[in-house]
Amino acid sequence: MVKHLVAAQNEFFATQKTKEVSYRKYHLKKLRQEILDQEDAICNALYADFKKPKFESLATETQLVLAELKHAIKNVRSWSEPQSVGASLSNFPSKDWIQPEPYGKVLIISPWNYPFMLAIAPLVGALAAGNTAILKPSEFSPHTSKMIAQIIQKVFPPEYVTVVEGGVEVSTQLLKEKWEYIFFTGSTRVGKIVYQSAAEHLTPVTLELSGKNPCIVDETASVKLAAKRIAWGKFINAGQTCIAPDYILVHKSIKDSLVDHLKQNITQFYGEEMETSGNFARIATTKHYQELKAMLASQKILFGGNFIDDEQYISPTLVDEPQLDSPIMNGEIFGPILPIISFEDENELKEYISKYPNPLAFYVFSSNKKFQKRLMGQYSFGGGTINDVVVHISNKDLPFGGVGQSGIGGYHGKFTFDLFSHHKSVTKRGTWLDVPLRYAPYNIPLKWVKKIKHLF
Repeated sequence: MVKHLVAAQNEFFATQKTKEVSYRKYHLKKLRQEILDQEDAICNALYADFKKPKFESLATETQLVLAELKHAIKNVRSWSEPQSVGASLSNFPSKDWIQPEPYGKVLIISPWNYPFMLAIAPLVGALAAGNTAILKPSEFSPHTSKMIAQIIQKVFPPEYVTVVEGGVEVSTQLLKEKWEYIFFTGSTRVGKIVYQSAAEHLTPVTLELSGKNPCIVDETASVKLAAKRIAWGKFINAGQTCIAPDYILVHKSIKDSLVDHLKQNITQFYGEEMETSGNFARIATTKHYQELKAMLASQKILFGGNFIDDEQYISPTLVDEPQLDSPIMNGEIFGPILPIISFEDENELKEYISKYPNPLAFYVFSSNKKFQKRLMGQYSFGGGTINDVVVHISNKDLPFGGVGQSGIGGYHGKFTFDLFSHHKSVTKRGTWLDVPLRYAPYNIPLKWVKKIKHLF
């Protein structure tokens, strides 16, 4: 089946149909309308998969996708136009431009934590750029995966866009095929497998991976506001957010105050009986639920630490001063567990942060502008926010992506269009003048040749 779908998309792309901007806009508009029509059904599917609250489904899934679609529909024609650049004097007379063109058929593999948004948002840019696409949603969010398949089937002919559902064996089959571009969102471990498969055909990739994201709170921070914003960003989607704060590094002098305010805000958000709250999601997979439970073994719990196995529920949990070699600090947590570690000076802070590879996100709460600037410049990370968390993802004019172990490439808005486009360079020479200096035999003095650099 996979080979048949790939062959069909190859044939369709060869017709040049997707290079017509009007064709792209027509289908992007159809996709947007279908998502609007099915928005409630999408939210229901997300709830069926892991009890995602409808507010979160709207705010972090469907509305973000609809915003991407609106932006792409409005701008796809201008994005697709050749971009003039200054010509080199050495080529006079000439005109130069950059022409964006689609790669061809692309493969998009999406994860289970934001199963709708992280499947459709990259697809929007891939189609705006003129590619065909095969989309592989996560098997761990089956209701949302089925919903995506129904939407795509209704909007697109399969030779243009299609969904392939299934588990690891399906992903393995897909990765054996030759693609013009692969976009993967998921774990670093699986990202390495995708990268190795892509290397077989020298296929360009975007890898949106993960990282152990630090959240630094110094003694000058507004503790009350910091606690409120951190609690929101950490526990939305039950902590299953790749850019959520993974651990807090708080100045020793304000640690107790921060912990108290975190407790107050968590209780205010989700109530005294949090397991009954309709505002808190569940852990999406059984395997990850068991891993999260195991992380808390032998840890000092400051708050929370409650489980309901048959619901895969873990309450918002604060952990006090874990050992750096413990499982909870060895990799990304990706759940509603927040370690809190105190520090006294920047040297100690550096020891903690430098222990881990480049994070996907980096957060600093401070009123000290020099401290803010110093940390933002000192450390390498995918993206960050000062005095808040997560919100940098909402700006379509900021590229979202990792660096080093946390990923390759960035997208959102026009950045997604550019990601899925090859930008080819074109020079058009005039024919009314042809300076003979470049042709053999070379009779000009060599010292003149050394002046040529001024013509470029």
